[in-house]
Amino acid sequence: MSSQIPIPCMLMRGGTSKGPFFTFQDLPEDIETRDKVLLALMGSPDKRQIDGIGGATPLTSKAGIVRKSHKPGIELEFLFVQLQPDSTSVNTNVNCGNMLAAVVPFALERGLITAQHPTTTARVLTLNTGVIADITVQTPNGEIHYDGDTKIDGVPHSHAPIQIRFLDTEGSTCGQLFPTGNTYDEFDIPKIGKLNVTCIDNGMPMVLISAQDLNRTAYESVSQLNQDHELKEILENLRLQAGYKMQLGDVSDKSYPKMCLLNQPIQNGHIHTRCFIPHICHEAIGVLAAVTIATACAMKGTVAYDLSRFEPDRPFSVEHPSGEFSVSLTCDQQGKVTHAALLRTARLLMRGDVMIAKSIWSKGE
Repeated sequence: MSSQIPIPCMLMRGGTSKGPFFTFQDLPEDIETRDKVLLALMGSPDKRQIDGIGGATPLTSKAGIVRKSHKPGIELEFLFVQLQPDSTSVNTNVNCGNMLAAVVPFALERGLITAQHPTTTARVLTLNTGVIADITVQTPNGEIHYDGDTKIDGVPHSHAPIQIRFLDTEGSTCGQLFPTGNTYDEFDIPKIGKLNVTCIDNGMPMVLISAQDLNRTAYESVSQLNQDHELKEILENLRLQAGYKMQLGDVSDKSYPKMCLLNQPIQNGHIHTRCFIPHICHEAIGVLAAVTIATACAMKGTVAYDLSRFEPDRPFSVEHPSGEFSVSLTCDQQGKVTHAALLRTARLLMRGDVMIAKSIWSKGE
């Protein structure tokens, strides 16, 4: 007999993130117990997550929980869980478009849905915020394929394409696209003074800032920005103020809103970015962050509009530290963004059982 219990698990890469995936029935129904289980199996709180399967960064301290849906028109339900290496935070209030890319492959691997030929499309409801997406994966001869010719920046090698078409992202967390009611707002920031920023939520609550207004360029390396403690202090002061204006309340213990420095593109794209998630500079960019930024660039009056090279009816390229991220936006006659689509890739990395102490969750009790 062992003092540990096994939990069925698949380690999946979704876009530029990765983490363990579970079905709902694999984990405790009680949320408090479930949180304890997730913290234990990831190895949090510990910045190295040495006693768990977490990867010691926010991008690899994520988990996905999936079930077959009984809601009309919805095939799968997905709960995204954001953990942190050095914290007991377990956040299910925001989306993750990268981890979303792994939902349908996971569901096929676990037999939650049946593969079609040559592709399989499933409508997925993200329980965190109610966002719905149609996700199409490659299933020739009714078998999930991970090999292919699609390359996304931030991930080595090429893989099979996964198309994500978002149907409903506006105001996903804040309730409206511009949660303050304005395309830009003025904040009073120590060491900076008056600062105009755009607070926006088209799938991800974000605060968008012209890097030049902070005496930066957004062309700095990730390591430079992570060592820029003065900048981090400025961004956190702004983030805490913006949280209240965006109807999010006290965000000191939350992973949102994300903060993003913007500048003119320099790599033949349409906008240049450095995103913080929210205290560490992202090595690339999140899926819904890219969608939200592209949306801001299409809207007159935002701080992003004049910095970007928005071209209607063409894929919008968001430059980031690892390359670029293309988003296809559909706009109505008034210029309002109605749909967003993009390509990601995913891969099953490992399947098996993750082990935790019986004292954390005793299934028989």
